[in-house]
Amino acid sequence: MQQDAPVRLSRDEAKRRVREAGLRATSPRVAVLQLLVAESRPLSHSEVVERLSGRDWDQATLFRNLVKLAEVGLAKVVSRAGGISRYTASEGGDDTHVHPHFSCQSCGAVDCLPGLSIQLPKDGAWRDAIRDAELQVVGTCPDCRASA
Repeated sequence: MQQDAPVRLSRDEAKRRVREAGLRATSPRVAVLQLLVAESRPLSHSEVVERLSGRDWDQATLFRNLVKLAEVGLAKVVSRAGGISRYTASEGGDDTHVHPHFSCQSCGAVDCLPGLSIQLPKDGAWRDAIRDAELQVVGTCPDCRASA
């Protein structure tokens, strides 16, 4: 899949966002937020652990920080395919992340499909329900298809 250029979030900006959300700006929390912003696709806990390896944080610390960032709205779970939660950085309350995600049944990767979108209903209750819903396409990704 074509990857967009990564977005970078400075450490100071990440700290500011974390503090504005009412949390302490700890090093692991800031690093997790920076990672989620930089990634072009949703990440599972194990992918976050892998990408932040080499630092002095254990898996439980990174998991707690993913959950806490989601609780305060800085991150959100966009996929639970195969029982694995995958997280992205929240985009500030707008509707830009209302698109399906492709879940590969071969390699397990989950990718955003931002070129596909759904029109949100005008009714406020349904609008909120759809905005918070999971919309997934499950199949075999282009990379797995090419290697088969």
